[in-house]
Amino acid sequence: MTVRAPIERRKTYELVADRLTEEISSHVLAPGDLLPPERELVAAFGVGRSSIREALRMLESRGLIEGRGNGTFAVASLRNPLNRGLHLLLASDEVDWTELFEVRRILEGESAALAATRRTQRDLREMQAAVEAMEAGLDSEQRFIDADLRFHLRLAEATRNRVVVHLMHAIRELLQRSLASSYHISGSPERAVQLHKLILETITGKRPEDARRRMQEHVSSVERDIRTGNAKGGKRRRG
Repeated sequence: MTVRAPIERRKTYELVADRLTEEISSHVLAPGDLLPPERELVAAFGVGRSSIREALRMLESRGLIEGRGNGTFAVASLRNPLNRGLHLLLASDEVDWTELFEVRRILEGESAALAATRRTQRDLREMQAAVEAMEAGLDSEQRFIDADLRFHLRLAEATRNRVVVHLMHAIRELLQRSLASSYHISGSPERAVQLHKLILETITGKRPEDARRRMQEHVSSVERDIRTGNAKGGKRRRG
């Protein structure tokens, strides 16, 4: 009997990113070439603007494209070596949950503190929208995880530190894996919503020390949920 691997579910923006990556790697789009405007990409791929924007954000974080201002992007001449190294670790399964959560406590804890002092009203609106989307998507794994990830990436942008943004995008694949695991732990998504609200409250109030503490509490809470779930055999959440 042939053993087949399960079919991987891919998000629309990941499929768009793959197509653009193929065009770059095959030199259909060469270094320095401008990518088509957003509206043309929407029409060409037949997807929504949010999928195009997320795909472009992913390619930018990988060092494949670079912003040229006014929402335009060009093919970059060099790839991001940080992402290449992390992709190798992911491929060889050399990163475990303990290492991921140690990095998250360091990176996201300090990011939350920075965001509390540098955030804009737009940052707050988008993080608030992400939290609301998490709450509305409690019964949908994909919607919940997409919103959760959007909150963390927007928080990184609120630091106004490009290295932080690149680091968050570099670990996003691992982050998505942990979010998918914790979603199925009974009560974990609901706890995550409440903790995100508390984090946002401290960032809105410009309280960096509290923001750092709340974020680290959230990361530790997710880690505990995953460990507890694994110990119980990964009991799936109802619904």
